[in-house]
Amino acid sequence: MDDAVLAKCQEIISYRFSDVELLRQALTHASAAANRSASNERMEFLGDAVLGMVICQEIFIRNPDLAEGQMTKIKSSVVSRQTCAKVADKLGIAEMLHLGKGIGSGRRIPTSISAAVFESVIGAIYLDGGLEAAQKFIIDQMIDQIALATASEHQSNYKSLLQQHVQQYANSTPRYDLVDEKGPDHSKCFEVAVRVNGRQYPSAWGNTKKQSEQKAALAALLELGVLTEADLESAEETE
Repeated sequence: MDDAVLAKCQEIISYRFSDVELLRQALTHASAAANRSASNERMEFLGDAVLGMVICQEIFIRNPDLAEGQMTKIKSSVVSRQTCAKVADKLGIAEMLHLGKGIGSGRRIPTSISAAVFESVIGAIYLDGGLEAAQKFIIDQMIDQIALATASEHQSNYKSLLQQHVQQYANSTPRYDLVDEKGPDHSKCFEVAVRVNGRQYPSAWGNTKKQSEQKAALAALLELGVLTEADLESAEETE
């Protein structure tokens, strides 16, 4: 594997390895390894365990009101193969994986392989820098997925999801402005827009101010790219 690939990978994951050979192994699929022990399979096993522990702790701390069953549902969503693959693809680390010719010739890397490389990189970071380094990487990359799964468990609390995202990435707090209202007192409709650091996002109408704020938060999340229409469809299917 080219050292330039390892350097680029460290840049995009925002972690510099003391032992870069750990990263090299994390990016080596079994199909390209001299033997199974030289592939990323063992690191995937370790990374999966570290990922689960970190996510469980984060869910536990963030949701003191949730029961064990609810936390289990959130955790299952966040650490799922689909979610891990999504994060790996977004980072671009799946493209850096060293694959054998039979697998590497395809146009799209299978979800299972993308998810595995994400977990193996976690395992490599854990071995190189310890739990604190691995925890930082996991939270940085999965904070939106945690918030999305939590919001779904809280019946799509988009205001909560937006607030967590904005606090994490913009060190700010969303502000909700009443733009307009129509109708008689007994049947009013309200138009609300959310503003973050001076930027206003698309407004939304609702039968109550609370409903309008939730819709406005959703509009902002969609424009920011935190949520997609596919995410909304998936959440509806699991309700």
